[in-house]
Amino acid sequence: MRKINRIIIHCTATKAGRRTTVEEIDRWHRARGFRCIGYHYVIYLDGSVVRGRDESEAGAHCKGFNANSIGVCYVGGLDASGKPADTRTAAQKKALVDLVGRLKKRFPSATVHGHNEFAAKACPCFDVRSLGF
Repeated sequence: MRKINRIIIHCTATKAGRRTTVEEIDRWHRARGFRCIGYHYVIYLDGSVVRGRDESEAGAHCKGFNANSIGVCYVGGLDASGKPADTRTAAQKKALVDLVGRLKKRFPSATVHGHNEFAAKACPCFDVRSLGF
């Protein structure tokens, strides 16, 4: 297993309420030249957590930090007009805390970050420190 030292949170940069799937994200990432979906986990609007890329493989979600991180992405991140916004549903918020909590138990030395800490992006469109990890 890879040595995991970061859990990096992302959003799909899709408008609030727009459903998307792991399969659709996989197509987006392949179109950008990735081998497959770059995230390890995706959280749907209803709070379902779906696996993307296998944890044993480096992700393709945060340039320069993929080798030792887990990428978690929630569906959303843009308001109705397309501006960055925290669009997480109550179910997504709960699922994200639960998932990060499980990951932290498995990788206790891992720190939790928003993608915006490593790139000039709004992603994940909320302050990850508010998760309390």
